[in-house]
Amino acid sequence: MNFDGVNICAESARKAERSIIKTYRKQLWSRFTKAINDYRLIVDGDRIAVCISGGKDSMLMAKLFQELYAHGKQNFEVTFLVMNPGYNDANYRLIIDNASLLGIPITVFDSKIFDITAREEKSPCYLCARMRRGALYSKAKELGCNKIALGHHYDDVIETILMGMLYGGQIQTMMPKLHSNNFEGMELIRPMYMIREADIIRWANYNDLHFLRCACRFTEGVASEDSDMSSKRQEMKQLIASLAAIDPVIENNIFSSVENVNLSTIIAYKKDGVKHHFLDGYDDYPEEIC
Repeated sequence: MNFDGVNICAESARKAERSIIKTYRKQLWSRFTKAINDYRLIVDGDRIAVCISGGKDSMLMAKLFQELYAHGKQNFEVTFLVMNPGYNDANYRLIIDNASLLGIPITVFDSKIFDITAREEKSPCYLCARMRRGALYSKAKELGCNKIALGHHYDDVIETILMGMLYGGQIQTMMPKLHSNNFEGMELIRPMYMIREADIIRWANYNDLHFLRCACRFTEGVASEDSDMSSKRQEMKQLIASLAAIDPVIENNIFSSVENVNLSTIIAYKKDGVKHHFLDGYDDYPEEIC
């Protein structure tokens, strides 16, 4: 890269950093640090693999972690991890160029996940997601990390809640952190948990940044934010938008619904795989006086 290219990248990185701390401080920085503090996502000595898919969410997350390390207690270490599951050349180059433009020192490793999922006729997206998660855990552990950070945001959370109710017949949410069942000592964290997707898009547009939207074999060649795949999640996104147009408080209420569960008014619930029913021990309590 020539000196002009270096200067352009350095200035782009500085602009993106300033906009996080100043222009979008309330929308991005404050909500990022609030999630970390409220859910205790980082503790002293953590070694975190910040997983970058190439999309707007994970790229912003990487910049937020850089700012946290620069302005925080520096009580943790970070590796910016990029997996290449079989991107085409254009999509792979876009990830590399954006990382360079934003000053993110990435560690790249290859996998053959797209080759495997391309042969799957049923639920290829589900298989791909599981395999990618496993590959990220495995590589992160190999690198000495004890946590992986994923870029799921507030809108992902409320869409998951609604989708679980409408299509899964259950009340559940996307948790801010989870212990891994398959990789001992590893944990998943979601530090973008309180950040709105609209604010991520505003940040990207403000900095004239263009990221991958989806780069799987089924949508290969799609390297922009402009096209949408038909999916249940997109359906939830549209449904929530229509409800929010009636009353904006609905979005926050969906999020709050899984924080304010009253087990005394639930027919049944599961804990650790065991189902509990309200009739269990029901007759042990006196009748309510009407």
